[in-house]
Amino acid sequence: MNRYKQLKILHSNDMHGDFYEENVADQLVGGVSRLSGYIDKVRQEHENTLYCIAGDMFQGNIIDTEYRGLSTIEIMNALSPDIATLGNHEVDYGVAHLLFLEKCAKFPIINANLYIKSNYARLFKPHAVIEIGGMKVLFIGIITEEVIAQTKKEALIGSFVDIHEAAKEIGKICNAYNATDVDLTVLLTHIGFEEDKQLAQLLDPAWGVDIIIGGHTHTVLEKPEIVNDIVIVQAGTGTDLIGRFDLVIDTQENKIENYTWKCVPITDENCPKDEMIETIINDYKKETDKKYGRIVTRLRQKLTHPIRNTQTELGNLFSDILKESLTLDLMLLGSGGLRVKEIGPIITYKDLTECMPYDDPIYLLTVTGAQLKHMLTFMLRDEALSGEHTEFYQLSKGFKIIYQKDKKEITTFIYNEQSIADEQLFKVGLEKYHYLNFEDFFDISLEEIKKNKAITVVSTSTRDVIEEYLMNHQHLDKTTNKRVEIL
Repeated sequence: MNRYKQLKILHSNDMHGDFYEENVADQLVGGVSRLSGYIDKVRQEHENTLYCIAGDMFQGNIIDTEYRGLSTIEIMNALSPDIATLGNHEVDYGVAHLLFLEKCAKFPIINANLYIKSNYARLFKPHAVIEIGGMKVLFIGIITEEVIAQTKKEALIGSFVDIHEAAKEIGKICNAYNATDVDLTVLLTHIGFEEDKQLAQLLDPAWGVDIIIGGHTHTVLEKPEIVNDIVIVQAGTGTDLIGRFDLVIDTQENKIENYTWKCVPITDENCPKDEMIETIINDYKKETDKKYGRIVTRLRQKLTHPIRNTQTELGNLFSDILKESLTLDLMLLGSGGLRVKEIGPIITYKDLTECMPYDDPIYLLTVTGAQLKHMLTFMLRDEALSGEHTEFYQLSKGFKIIYQKDKKEITTFIYNEQSIADEQLFKVGLEKYHYLNFEDFFDISLEEIKKNKAITVVSTSTRDVIEEYLMNHQHLDKTTNKRVEIL
């Protein structure tokens, strides 16, 4: 019997409801129907083909929001991955709802490091062994620590989020399955590219991990990264690209004999359209268009939100609306909650909902000038400015802050053209997600803040406040007027 066997592994990550194709430079790019067409084409050409998803199937499309992920699971069922792992956005609708969606999936969803605190029972099957073409492939799923920030209200849910702890969990599983003649071991992770490299360094070679297929940081690679003899890949975001391994497996030595890897563009040139999936998506779209097609307002011009770790036009407008509508001194609007890079000039309800899918309540906190200065200094720390996945906030009008990066301190701290005193009190608005993670995001305990004044909820819906304002104000505009300046 031939010990060398061929295996194709296709992989996506961070699809975020990118269901539709787009016209880019006179070429049709992306979309689930073309992605499905490519996957089916490879499956027809090569019998030993697996397709896997490394997290974040949900969020980013109004269809997903309206049906709370159920539509996405049905579309993924039609796409028919062989296996998937969780991303942090899979818990956006709550853990209980995620468990319901997992029951609706016709493909295995694995995760090794989410568990119930009271008895350490895992919420999902941590791994799966897929047998294909006389080979056994072990998949293990690992999720990012950001999932804990999103599940703070679910007090019984915990996670082995530390990279060292995740490595131990992987070791336990690999040790348990090494004796079953596993030919290839693949980690499906959603922790980010740099963390994938750190994780690979911690893994004992005896555990036999061959490949890490990652997600979370939307990283596009020209070639794989090799760390500790482990091949690490990721395939950007959305459906514009798909990762492809062409492997030769030595089934006697249980290792990769050789391989090639590339990111394949999903275009009309090389990807036939799956008309059945196109029909499913269009049926959902017809229903959502009825509800979400109405016009909310028209801005004076398009407003942008290109990156999360700086002040933006859109962030300025929305934070100002919330400040004015709720009579706050300051609205700290989470940059990561604005999920589009631009909006307008015409804004439909669909645009607004896709821009702000989370729609949290807003909490009113009373903070001193000294506390606020500490909070904003922490926000402007090096890892936030370098673009890592940390929290950054859009500040409403009235504030002027100059941050000296070399000194790591705020040297100008002004409100309404007056210097801010340490004992001065400010009414600050904060969305629920950020309130629940206050100490992690601002380096101050809520107990300290509560000493100033009791915390209250001033709105049960961020999006309702902004929608109401936009419906009653036309031709709004906003520029980035250096509310936060970094020197």
